[in-house]
Amino acid sequence: MLKPHAVNGLHYYTFEVLDRYGVCHAIFTRRGGVSPAPWASLNLGGSVGDEVERVRENRKRAFEALGLSVHRTYDVWQVHSAEVVCVDQPKEPNQPLQQADAILTDKKGITLLMRFADCVPILLFDKRKGVIGIAHAGWQGTILGIAAKAVQKMSETYGSNPKDIWAGIGPSIGGHHYPVGVEVWEQALAQIPHVAPQCFETIQGEYRFDLWLANQLLLEQAGVGEIEIAGLCTACNLQDWYSHRAEKGKTGRFGVVIRL
Repeated sequence: MLKPHAVNGLHYYTFEVLDRYGVCHAIFTRRGGVSPAPWASLNLGGSVGDEVERVRENRKRAFEALGLSVHRTYDVWQVHSAEVVCVDQPKEPNQPLQQADAILTDKKGITLLMRFADCVPILLFDKRKGVIGIAHAGWQGTILGIAAKAVQKMSETYGSNPKDIWAGIGPSIGGHHYPVGVEVWEQALAQIPHVAPQCFETIQGEYRFDLWLANQLLLEQAGVGEIEIAGLCTACNLQDWYSHRAEKGKTGRFGVVIRL
């Protein structure tokens, strides 16, 4: 289950499972920042038109709410791919952003950060090996199997057994708010044929894609032992979340962090 928190005007959620294991993490809402409309207010996205200084202040506030240092962070340039990176130290201040859509680490003290506005945040935790991860799965990343690729990388790099991995599917757009073109259905059918038929609904000739179910099924196929779905639709709750679809592209990005 998700647990709500409020600190200095910021609102965020945590998964109770990760809280029990002492894994520091947060799914920040859009509340409590300094950005004006259309990014109001805790925008952590640096490429959506907001001023850099405001984004930096929002990031500072978010990290301070958790007692974390912004200087011990690793984030990436999210490009809707199936690329997974493993890190063992924070990103240097002037280090270019690597293109990827999942980040893993088994090192304590490194905060992994990703940004969202409808795409699915997937938090990963190997309870036995002490490995954490976060993945970004829009329709492209979902079809490319970014969640399963991250689990596979955990096994290859850290010796994780998928049965020991917990996965949390965070707030993102629900299938009832996510119409897609026939080309998305065709790509899904070609790439994930065992999953696609269960995850699309056709209403009056319109395809709707259930990203929550698709990622759940892909994680199950990867052998993940425990999967939890937040069940919060970003497009339904604009007071709390950014939604690229519902706000017609003029919006910010909420942040998701995790740290051992």
